[in-house]
Amino acid sequence: MLTPRLAMTLNALGLYAIAAILAVAFAMQFWLHELPCPLCLLQRVAFAALAVGPILNLRFGPRPSHYALSLLAALLGAGIAMRQILLHIMPGDPGYGSALLGLHYYSWAFVCFAAALLLTAAMLLSDRQFKETIETPRLGAFGTTAVFLVIALTLANVAGTFVECGPNVCPDDPVSYRLLSP
Repeated sequence: MLTPRLAMTLNALGLYAIAAILAVAFAMQFWLHELPCPLCLLQRVAFAALAVGPILNLRFGPRPSHYALSLLAALLGAGIAMRQILLHIMPGDPGYGSALLGLHYYSWAFVCFAAALLLTAAMLLSDRQFKETIETPRLGAFGTTAVFLVIALTLANVAGTFVECGPNVCPDDPVSYRLLSP
């Protein structure tokens, strides 16, 4: 049975996992010089949206509606990732970007969104976290760091996207940063 305190810890751990995913995507963009395509950018948006539920749980205490927001974001992200997988499913298609441990980012994104769906649904199975109330949830350093890390990485991704695309629609196969090109 999940107590509210354990639920808060698990939500913070979920935020650290989302932060790690966003950090890896951002690092691949700059260290490997791989500009994200529009579908890759939408997957990053879905990961940021996935973080909304845990952030709300940490701030206001666990609620089914907060978990529902995460479920919807995970469904959206899984759909976007599956769309990109299907674009590159033909034999001989090299895929988009570098592979990490044999899978491209969009394949890993699908796996992560599927795991988020399962884990979030499992969190909803414990009613105890909703019945016991915490007067004022205290984030503590662990939770606060998780929240600000996800927010910082999301803002960094937004800034990187703006430099890549500018105020225009992002190109399907980007080759340079629009705002840095002459």
